[in-house]
Amino acid sequence: MSPPSRGLPRRAFVRSAVAIGGASALAACMDREGEEVADLPQASVAPEDLPERQHAWNDHVLEDEHGNALAPEHNVLLCLDYLGDRPTDAERGEVEAALTTLERAYERGSDGLAFTVGYSPAYFDRFDGDLPGSVHLPDPEPLASIEDPALDAYDALVHLASDHGSVVLAAEEALTGERASLNGLDVEGSFDGIFEVAERRTGFVGEGLPADEQEGVRGIPDSEPVPEDAPMFMGFKSGFRKNQASEDRVTIDAGPFAGGTTTHLSRIRLHLEQWYEQDSRDQRVAKMFCPAHADEGRVEGAGHDLGDSSELGDCPAHATDDARNRGVVGHAQKAARAREDDEPRILRRDFDSTDGGEAAVHFLAHQRAVSEFVETRRAMTGADLARDSAVGSRTNNGILQYLTVANRANYLVPPRRHRSLPSPAPE
Repeated sequence: MSPPSRGLPRRAFVRSAVAIGGASALAACMDREGEEVADLPQASVAPEDLPERQHAWNDHVLEDEHGNALAPEHNVLLCLDYLGDRPTDAERGEVEAALTTLERAYERGSDGLAFTVGYSPAYFDRFDGDLPGSVHLPDPEPLASIEDPALDAYDALVHLASDHGSVVLAAEEALTGERASLNGLDVEGSFDGIFEVAERRTGFVGEGLPADEQEGVRGIPDSEPVPEDAPMFMGFKSGFRKNQASEDRVTIDAGPFAGGTTTHLSRIRLHLEQWYEQDSRDQRVAKMFCPAHADEGRVEGAGHDLGDSSELGDCPAHATDDARNRGVVGHAQKAARAREDDEPRILRRDFDSTDGGEAAVHFLAHQRAVSEFVETRRAMTGADLARDSAVGSRTNNGILQYLTVANRANYLVPPRRHRSLPSPAPE
């Protein structure tokens, strides 16, 4: 596929280059990003001094004025198949060298590179022993009666993220053995001959990017309705600090994988024709947040006025009454019912996508145990609310009707000391 046209605005050009991938797209992207990537510093912290937690990003990404972490704009997901039978020490050394090269080449974070590598139940099935009891990593499964997703069985997942498209592309090329140097450093180690990229997924998040990308995308009306201030296709801000689990909360706290986490990854198609062309603004607010938010005009624009919280208050406690008496219940209102001691249990790092020309979300969540994601998802599904509603199936049950779950997958993200082809009992 050819690199994107230089006639595109810079952000759209870079996003298109990331989606295409490969050496030509990288060269075009570096040319367009110019000086902003030409002078990126190499890492100032040695790899051995970095946090053990691969998922420890929050201290290294930008924040808005309310203290909400701003996810890096450009994202690449590499779904990998392991090519061998069982990992050898030589393969582990090669993979570790490749990952350490990334850490030496760029500062950790949005102005450099943030990344994680995780391993699936299918990967660990090749070993004789089981994962320790401190790790809950089941096979993926459908999580609602209305779902029929493909259940991914890739061996590993690498998530690359940066505010610079050329950084994620260059890191990808280095990992796959297609690049000899990275930000002025010789590349040591690669995945070549060890992993094969079985599927590549890309996406973006950030104010203005969805509006830039909506033209001609399946699942979004031709009227191009996504607001300019929206960081996601559905038109509202997410990732409020007080609606996110902390990195401590999602960290495995015992056993050989202490310091790691688990990842659930869903690919979700969006169907936003009714959302934008039939639903009113108040209906969208009620379905995304809570009916009270629409009644009281709490949400301005994409919701940046809400600060560091979606301000649910007692909305979760009223979910059953709202479903029964009003026939509408909000997405955030439902999901908050899964909190533990009033704290969220998952840390979302999801982003939008136009892979294949369709509007989608790559919903990526970290949690201590996959069961915590499952419980949160079931609360968000709200099957109990639809069942108990006086209007039955006509209940406007959050945003479910605008989503189709296409894929589900679960991964263990080990601490850095065990990130390279671990066994179930690495110590």
